[in-house]
Amino acid sequence: MTYWVNLHGWPYSLVMGLHRFLIDWGLFILFGALVYFAWKMARAIPATKPQTIDPRDDTNVRWDDVAGLEEVRAELEEIVQFLQDPERFEKLGARVPKGVLLHGPPGTGKTLLAKAVATESGANFYFQSASAFVEMWTGLGAARIRSLFSTARENQPAIVFIDELDAVGAARMGGSHNREHDQTLNQLLVELDGFDEGARLVVIAASNRIEHLDPALLRPGRFDRHVLVEAPDVVGREAILAVHTRNKPLADNVSLADIARQTVGLTGADLANISNEAAIAAGRARRDEITADDFSQALERVVAGLQQRKLVTDKEKRVIAYHEAGHALLAHLTSADIHKVTILPRGRALGMLMRLPEEDRHMASEDELEDWLRVSLGGRAAEQVVFGRVTNGAASDLDHATAVARTMVFDWGMGRTTQSQQMRADDYALSEETKQLRDREQREITGRAYRWALDMVSEHRPHLDRLARALLERETLTRADVDELMHDLAPVSDASRQVGVELDPAPRTVQETPELEPALRFKRDS
Repeated sequence: MTYWVNLHGWPYSLVMGLHRFLIDWGLFILFGALVYFAWKMARAIPATKPQTIDPRDDTNVRWDDVAGLEEVRAELEEIVQFLQDPERFEKLGARVPKGVLLHGPPGTGKTLLAKAVATESGANFYFQSASAFVEMWTGLGAARIRSLFSTARENQPAIVFIDELDAVGAARMGGSHNREHDQTLNQLLVELDGFDEGARLVVIAASNRIEHLDPALLRPGRFDRHVLVEAPDVVGREAILAVHTRNKPLADNVSLADIARQTVGLTGADLANISNEAAIAAGRARRDEITADDFSQALERVVAGLQQRKLVTDKEKRVIAYHEAGHALLAHLTSADIHKVTILPRGRALGMLMRLPEEDRHMASEDELEDWLRVSLGGRAAEQVVFGRVTNGAASDLDHATAVARTMVFDWGMGRTTQSQQMRADDYALSEETKQLRDREQREITGRAYRWALDMVSEHRPHLDRLARALLERETLTRADVDELMHDLAPVSDASRQVGVELDPAPRTVQETPELEPALRFKRDS
C-alpha cells in the first residue's frame, strides 16, 4: 500500500475513504445504474396506439364511397344492423358474429370496407396493424393485444380492425425458435374467445394470404365469416370509376364504360390511381377538363410503367420493331384483343404489346392458353426468322410463357399424358419419374408453341415486314392500325371465341363408343 500511495501521490486517508464508500454504496450505485438503463430501454420501445374513427365525422368513409363490391357490402351490412339494433336478433336467439375475415388480393378495398362499417354502424372503431404486435421484446406483442381489446370492451359498441392479419396469425410450426410469435398468437386467440355472449364487439381482420393463417384462427367462434374480396367486374369497375371521378371535371369524350372494359383485372386501388393520374396529366397540359387521352395515358402508365427516354440505337430499334411486330402478327392470327403495340420504352420494357380483353373471363380453354403462349413467343420467333439469331429482349416473354406452361401441367392437368391429376410443385410425395414426366410435358407445350410461331412468322413474312416498317415510322400502332395493315390476312385460330361453344353431340351408344362400356357397367351395377 505504501508503494501505491507513493506512486500516485494520493493521500492514504482519501484512498481508504473511497474504499469504504464503494463497500457501503457500491451495490446501490450498480442497482441504480441498471434501473436507469432499463428505463432508457423502455423509452426506446416504440409506443403504438390504435387509430380511432369518430362516426360523427363527415369526412369518414360511408357506403356511398364503396362501389363494385355489392355482395361483400350486403354481407357486412348485416354486421351494421347487429350493432345498431341487437335486440331484433337477440329475441330470435341470434348472436352477433364475433369475427369477420376479409381476404383477397391487395388493393380490392378490404380496409375501406371496414371503415365504412364503422361509420355506418356508429360504433367506436379501433384500427391496428398486426405488425405492431410483432416486436423483439418478449411479451410486448401480447400486452398490446390485451390493451387493444380492453379498450374496445370499455367503449362498446366497438369494432376492432386488424390489418395484415398474417403478420401475427401465421400458422404455428412448433419448436422453440419463435416463442414470441406463438405467445402473441395465443393471446389473440384467447381474446377472440373471451367475448361475452351479449357483447357488442366485432373483430374485422384483413389478410392477403388466408392460406398461411393458423387453423385455430379460422374456426367458427373466432372468425365466423370469411368474406372473399375480389377484383371487380366490368359493372363494378364503372361504379368505382364514377366514385373516383365524381369531383373531377370530365370532357364529353370520356366514357367510363369504355374505360371499365379496358381495365379487366384491375383493382379498386388501380382504378383510383388511374383517375388520379389522368387528372395530373390534364393539369400538366393546363387543361380545365380531363379527356379520354388523359385516361389512356394514365392506364398505360399504371399497367406498363412510366415512359422512358432511353437512347436506343437504330440497330436495336430495328430489332425491337420486328420483335413487337412478331407479337402483333401472332396476336392477329390468334384473334387476340390488341389494344396497342409500341416500340417506345416504358418501364423496364423496350417495347410492348398491350392486350386488353373486352370482357371479364374466369375460365380459359387449353387451346386458348396455347394461343397465348404462341403470342408470347412470337417476338422471339420473329428475331430468329429475320436475323437468324435471338437476343435477350425476350426474357420477360420467356418468363411468362414458362409460368403459364408450368401451371397448365402442374395445376390444371393440361398435359398430353397427365390430364387426370395434379402434379403440384409443392407435392413432395411425387416420384422422380412423375417429376420428370411433368417437366417433359411442360417443355413439350412451350416447344410446340414456339415451333408454331416460327412457322407462322416464316409463312407470313411480308405481313411481318409491313408491321415492322409501320412501327419504325409511327412508333405506336393502335388496334385499328393493325387491322388495317392486316386487312388481307385472316386469323387461323379462334380459340378465344370458341369457349362455351357446344360441339356436335357425343354418341350415346356403347357400339359407337366402346370406351364407355366400363363406365356404363359400373353405373348399372350401382
